[in-house]
Amino acid sequence: MGSSANTGNMQMTPRLWALLALLGLIWGGSFFFARVAVAHVPPFTLVFLRLGLAALALHLYVGGRYGIYPTLLKRWREFLLMGLINNAIPHALIFLGQTHIGAGLAAILNATTPVWTVIIANMATEDEKLSAAKISGCLLGLAGTVVLIGPSALAGVFSEASNVPLWALVLPVLAAVSYGFSATYGKRFRNLAAPVTAAGQLTASTLVMLPVAAIADTPWILPWPPLTAVLAILGLALLSTAYGYILFFRIMAEAGATNTSLVTLLVPPSAILLGYLFLGETLQAADVAGMALIAAGLAVLDGRILKLRYST
Repeated sequence: MGSSANTGNMQMTPRLWALLALLGLIWGGSFFFARVAVAHVPPFTLVFLRLGLAALALHLYVGGRYGIYPTLLKRWREFLLMGLINNAIPHALIFLGQTHIGAGLAAILNATTPVWTVIIANMATEDEKLSAAKISGCLLGLAGTVVLIGPSALAGVFSEASNVPLWALVLPVLAAVSYGFSATYGKRFRNLAAPVTAAGQLTASTLVMLPVAAIADTPWILPWPPLTAVLAILGLALLSTAYGYILFFRIMAEAGATNTSLVTLLVPPSAILLGYLFLGETLQAADVAGMALIAAGLAVLDGRILKLRYST
C-alpha cells in the first residue's frame, strides 16, 4: 500500500459531496438495470458483460489519450490487482452469499465497507488516520442502512429456526473488506486521469471474469435476451459502470479512500428514492428515519456542522 505525501486530513468540499451523491444515485440505479437483466442473463455472464462493455466504452472514449496504452503495459500488475479486489472478487463473494441470504441483508453487510476502509486506511496510509468522528459517522451510517432496509433482514439470521450458514454471512463481509482494500490501494492511481484508471481496472477484471462466465454459464448456448434486457445491460455497463468508475476514481484522487467509500451508504437510499419516484413504490417511515441516520453519519464525518456548533 502506498501512502500519500500529504499528511493533512482530506476534507470533502461541496463539489465532492455533489459528485459522491451523483455516484450513489448512479450505483443505486444499477439495481433497476440488474433487476431487468438478471431475469434473462446468468449472473456471471451479466458481470462479464457489465465489465467488458464498460471497458470497451472507456477505451473508445479515451481514444489513446493520456498515454493510456503505455500506462497499461507498464502498470498492468497494479491494474490486475485493482480489478481483482474492486470487481471480480467482491462481486463473486456477494453473489455466492446471496444464494443463501436476501438482498437486504447483503446490502447491510456490504454497508460495513466504510468501517473497514477506515481501519485499513489507518494502517496503510499517513493521511487518513483513525478518529472518533470517522468511527462515529460510519457506525451512524451503518445503523441508518439497517433501519432503511429493515431490521427484519437481520431477524431471521438470529432466530433459532434460521438455517443460514455462517459462510453465507461471512462472504459479503469479506467483499466489504475487499472494497476497503481497493479504496485504499486505489490511491496510488491518483496521478492518472480517472478514465485511464477506470479502463485499466475494468479491462483486467473483464479478463478475469471471461473464463469464469464461460465455465459457469456456457453463455454461447443461451437464447438471445429481449430488447429490454439488452438496454438494461447497456445501462448497467455504460452508466453504472463506465461513467460510475470515472466518478469513483476522480473522487478518490481528491477525497481519499475513506470519503470515497461512503458511497456504499448512499446506494440503498438512492435505490429506494428512485423506486419511489419512478416505480410507484411507497416511502415508509422507516425509510425516512434510515435516510436521516445516514445523513447524520455523513454530517459527522464531514465535521463542518460540529465545528460551527463549537465555534459559536
